[in-house]
Amino acid sequence: MFELLIAGVIFCLGMLALAYAYGQGVAYVMSASEETIARQKARETMEGVFTALSTQHMTFSSLCNVSQGNGYIFVDGWTPLYQAGADGIYGTTDDEAAGVQTVTTPGPDGILGTADDVTTPLLEFKREIQITDLSTTLKQVQVSIQFTSTRNATRTIQLTTYASAYN
Repeated sequence: MFELLIAGVIFCLGMLALAYAYGQGVAYVMSASEETIARQKARETMEGVFTALSTQHMTFSSLCNVSQGNGYIFVDGWTPLYQAGADGIYGTTDDEAAGVQTVTTPGPDGILGTADDVTTPLLEFKREIQITDLSTTLKQVQVSIQFTSTRNATRTIQLTTYASAYN
């Protein structure tokens, strides 16, 4: 009888450990998805900055945050993850009117592009673009995406690169 009680306690502890591990695994998968979204949004933002430079939508000298003077378009500080506004560049002064970005995932049928797809606004994500003059011909561009994970931890993804006047 005593052996049966000990076996039952060991079995219960094992089941609790498995349940905990399963819960942690699900939370890890969800946070990995959020991190992937954050990385992709940071890349999209960085690509938009360099596309604007290479297609002559802006000059090298106009690649600055709003706080650096009049006529500059990149907003300062953390902002919601808005769609690109009329200028087609993420993180600029005209983005708020375009609304918050969304992500669409497959619905219950598991197929993207069908009527049951789920569209979710990225309300828990924020973006910051910091542009720093390093010299008259070189600037540092840093894009940060911040989000609160399903584990209630605030995470930040950062991409940093440099822009040259000689592109």
